[in-house]
Amino acid sequence: MFRFALVAALCAIAVTTAGAQAPRGVQSEGPPATSDTDHRLRVPYTEFTLANGLHVILHRDSSVPVVSVNVWYHVGSANEHPGRTGFAHLFEHLMFEGSKNVREGAFDEWLEAAGGNNNGSTANDRTNYYIDVPSNALELALFLESDRMGYLLEPMSPDRVNGQRDVVKNERRQSYENAPYGKAFLRLPELLYPPNHPYHWSTIGSMEDLSAASYEDVVNFFKTYYVPNNASLVIAGDIDIAATRRLVEKWFAEIPRGADPPPIAPPAVTMSGIVKETMTDRVQLPRLYLAWHTPAIFAPSDGAMDVVSSLLTGGKNARLYKRLVYEMQIAQDVSANQQSQTLGSVFVIRATARPGQTLDRIQQVIDEELDKLRNAPPDEREMQRALNQIEASFYRSMEQVGSFGGKADQLNNYYVRTGTPDYFAEDLARYRALSAEDIQSAIARFLPKDRRVELTVMPEAKQ
Repeated sequence: MFRFALVAALCAIAVTTAGAQAPRGVQSEGPPATSDTDHRLRVPYTEFTLANGLHVILHRDSSVPVVSVNVWYHVGSANEHPGRTGFAHLFEHLMFEGSKNVREGAFDEWLEAAGGNNNGSTANDRTNYYIDVPSNALELALFLESDRMGYLLEPMSPDRVNGQRDVVKNERRQSYENAPYGKAFLRLPELLYPPNHPYHWSTIGSMEDLSAASYEDVVNFFKTYYVPNNASLVIAGDIDIAATRRLVEKWFAEIPRGADPPPIAPPAVTMSGIVKETMTDRVQLPRLYLAWHTPAIFAPSDGAMDVVSSLLTGGKNARLYKRLVYEMQIAQDVSANQQSQTLGSVFVIRATARPGQTLDRIQQVIDEELDKLRNAPPDEREMQRALNQIEASFYRSMEQVGSFGGKADQLNNYYVRTGTPDYFAEDLARYRALSAEDIQSAIARFLPKDRRVELTVMPEAKQ
């Protein structure tokens, strides 16, 4: 989830509103302010769609001479199938390995020479890429992004796929199989979702599926999902709107449209009782995971669950942190978070026991604190503290244009999730509208004690 915007950021946004240029032939624009006294939070934008289906969103912010080029491909691990997992993440790697007019290694080399940086990430619901550059290097970024969108397959070979397949396997070993508690992140989705659900497998995929994937499988995945009509492009920063539109048309218009990707049809997910499992790992301390199914991103009560996470572990005065870590000193750490997703979210509480302490005692305390919130709403002071934390985080993310979570990424996120790029005010309003009774109701409804996953990780026995 992305959060949002400070006084300084609001001032910068007001400046960009006044200074935005109107492009020729624009199909849609964000609404202008209605009067000098209209202080509604807004990020002005221009959007249009190329003939090949690529949706483009432009936002001018001239506060610093930088530009972010942000692409979302509307494909993630949820678009995969049992036996063929890990493709979305594999493509995140392949997209940096060169294309028709960009030799292998030149993508990073040319951007670094221009003073830019770039990265990509894969999730259940999407794969995103960003390039942040000085504003005078915008055309370089657009050329690189368009070349890999339209012409990645021309220099592709089985050897190149095999090389990145091995890189992904090593990443799985390093980040999951050989990392402390890493296996729990692989197991949790399997316990939460049935085998035929798109969220059942981890984003990184299984070793068996990565090994079994053929070169033809990889090529077909790209042709199905990495097409302009399955992508959205945001360009935000110190840009001239009309000139930037011409550059987009220059570099992206010739890329052919693909067939519409097949829709996802997930089965219904219900949890009728407690799913309990204990696993061992090469760790020093026991750890407990409690997980529940919660409302999808932007659905009613999704925002309430963010407030719940802040009430429980959002600082040293939060309920679980204060009691488990500070007062009783039986937990090494504790965290709670709402993992918001398109097909349904997950709320996870994680606690690590201190030496000599038991997870049973920690779980008992967690349930006691949840029972308190089920029986009585949070008081006004802690409710305001939680809302202030969320709003401050919301504002901080708006202070930067690029990278993950900056304005370019947020505009793409809002467009994909809601159809409206400038959804900032509506998103923030979700939290401001919440009452303490809303939080109490959400906990009672979505965090039941008798319907959840209880996963414990215990240290392996010493040989």
